[in-house]
Amino acid sequence: MSNSMKRIILEMGTGNDLYGEDYTKAGVRAVQDALHHSSIILFRSLGIDRDTMQVEVTVGVQHPDKVDKSVIAAQIPYGEVIVNVREGGLNVVDEENGTTSVIATAAVAARIPLPEGKFLLQD
Repeated sequence: MSNSMKRIILEMGTGNDLYGEDYTKAGVRAVQDALHHSSIILFRSLGIDRDTMQVEVTVGVQHPDKVDKSVIAAQIPYGEVIVNVREGGLNVVDEENGTTSVIATAAVAARIPLPEGKFLLQD
């Protein structure tokens, strides 16, 4: 029986840096927001090693090149982490005060290897 990676969860989050124009900080906050929506208890319930999980994090910001992927990856406590940064999110410019608020979005997808034919619903 071969194992294939199956997505078991997809969580979304938003984060911001209102005053520092720090895209990494906004991305970290978006990832943390997504993680706070999630509780993957099946690892304990089914006896699955959580380090077998593959976690793909996608962060959207207006300037992807300003995000430190290693800082984003460090937010994920278990498994193999893949970080993608894309153009997205939102910058809100306050021309009166000369500031830009950075708003990031994040999607966190978790996949685990499941043997074919295991954990299927029965009629």
